[in-house]
Amino acid sequence: MITVNLAVYAYTSILSGNFIETDFKVLARLGQVNLYVMNGWYWQLLTSMFVHVNIIHLFGNMFFLLIFGFRAEEIFSPEEFFFIYFISGLSGNLLTLLMHPLTISAGASGAIFGIFGACVIYLRKTFGQSIMGALMFSFLLLMITAGRGVNILAHFGGLVAGLIIGYVLAKSRKTRLDKASII
Repeated sequence: MITVNLAVYAYTSILSGNFIETDFKVLARLGQVNLYVMNGWYWQLLTSMFVHVNIIHLFGNMFFLLIFGFRAEEIFSPEEFFFIYFISGLSGNLLTLLMHPLTISAGASGAIFGIFGACVIYLRKTFGQSIMGALMFSFLLLMITAGRGVNILAHFGGLVAGLIIGYVLAKSRKTRLDKASII
């Protein structure tokens, strides 16, 4: 996913004629402009997960995707990883669309928060620990990232989706292991 994000940034940089910052016209076409989405530009709900506003935004997101992505690749199959990434990113984008219709947004943050949430709750549940610690840690990270210009709705939507998916995966695997140990 890092490679895809980097390739999209290279593409948007070429379109923008600027490597440091993505041109507003490019953001308006490939990012998530909620007024456009409500008028039929539905692809923006997906493309915006890979478009970044500037190089600092890209590197910040890729740094955290690297950290949480390595852990997720150890825990989940490639199909599960991609499912978590896309459903979390889409959940964050849909929450933004519903709750803040005048927003323009871009970035992989919702998907990354989903990856993080899925990992932290999966590990807690798998090792038989309370999920309250995972929830508290998750929402602490959410609050730390809140700030001016940050789409906290995308972060929150992605995080909640990841927590739910991670919990369901941990519970289904535990059930399969419990049944296998009986046999």
